[in-house]
Amino acid sequence: MRSTRLPVTDVAPAQQDAQGRSITYLRISVTDRCNFRCLYCMPEEGLEWLPKSQILTYEEIAEIVRQLAPGGIRRLRITGGEPTIRPDLETLIRYLKAIAGIEDVALSTNGVKLVKKAGDYAGAGLDRVNVSVDSLVPERIAKIARRDLGFDPVAALTAAERAGLSPVKLNCVVMRGINDDEIENLARLTLEHPWHVRFIELMPVGDLATLEWQHVVPSAEVLERSAAALGGLEPAAAGSPLGNGPAEYWRGPGAPGTVGVITPMTHTYCGSCNRVRLTADGRLRTCLFGTHEVNFRDALRRGEPVAPLFTQALRDKPPEHHLREMDAGGLKALSQVGG
Repeated sequence: MRSTRLPVTDVAPAQQDAQGRSITYLRISVTDRCNFRCLYCMPEEGLEWLPKSQILTYEEIAEIVRQLAPGGIRRLRITGGEPTIRPDLETLIRYLKAIAGIEDVALSTNGVKLVKKAGDYAGAGLDRVNVSVDSLVPERIAKIARRDLGFDPVAALTAAERAGLSPVKLNCVVMRGINDDEIENLARLTLEHPWHVRFIELMPVGDLATLEWQHVVPSAEVLERSAAALGGLEPAAAGSPLGNGPAEYWRGPGAPGTVGVITPMTHTYCGSCNRVRLTADGRLRTCLFGTHEVNFRDALRRGEPVAPLFTQALRDKPPEHHLREMDAGGLKALSQVGG
C-alpha cells in the first residue's frame, strides 16, 4: 500500500527570487557516487568522493525540507550521482511524503535497479520516475556509461510503469556521432508506450567539458527527425506530462506517449526557472551552472534554522547561466550537484 502524506494546512505562497521567479521545486542529491561513468556527466577517473560524515542523513534531508515547505517548496526530486545505490532509499521517500505541503516526490535514476526496486519505491510513496536512456543498443550503453552492467532500459521502464510510477519519462542526452542516430528509434517508443521521451542538448561537463558546437544536436533537428519517424508532430500542451522543468512536449498522430526537448544550449529558459538544488553534502546551489552556494549542513548541525538562509539564497540566485558561452561555472561533474 502506498503511503499517504499529511494534510496541507495554511499553505504559504512560494518565495520569489530577486528576478520575481517563484521557487517551488527542490532537487535533492543523496550521493555523489554512481555505478556508471557517463561521458557527459562525470570524468572516468579523478573525482574524490565525499566522506560519509559530510553527507546529509535522511533525517537531516527531511528536516531541511520541513523547514523549506512553509516557504513554498512543493515538489521534490531525488537525484545523485545515482540515488538508488544509497541503501534504504525507501526510508527517505517515506519521510518526504509525510511532510505537510509536499505535493510530489520524483526520482531521477539510470534505471539499473528499477526492475528489482520500482515496486518498493512506489510502495513507499514515490510518485514518478525519470530514467536516463541514452541508447537502446547494449554495447553502446556500455560505451557511453563506461560500465557494462547488462542494463536493459526497456525492462526498467516497463517495471516503473507496472509499479504505477507515472508518468514514466526517458532522458536522452543527444551526442553528435555517438548516439544521434538513435533519435528516430527512441521517438518511436512513444507510438507503443505511454512514455515521454525527452531529448536533452549536450552540455559542456565531465569529459566533454571541452566540447565544441559541432557536438551539440540542436532541438530543432531532433524535432524534425522525430516528426519524420512518427509521421508528424503536434504540440502536446493539453496532454503533456506532469513536470517541474523546462521541457516542451510534442506528440505523434495517435501516439500514447510524447517527445520532449530540453534546450540549455540553444534556448535559455532561465527566465522561468523554479528550482534550487541541495547537494549531498548539504549545500544549497541556486543555479546548476553557477557558483553560488549556501551551506545548510553546518547550520543544521549547529541547531540553527535554515529557512532564513533559504530566503537570502533566493535573493542571491543569479539571473541566468552562461552555457551558451561554454561556461559551466566550473562544474566538473553533474554527479556533484545532482544534475
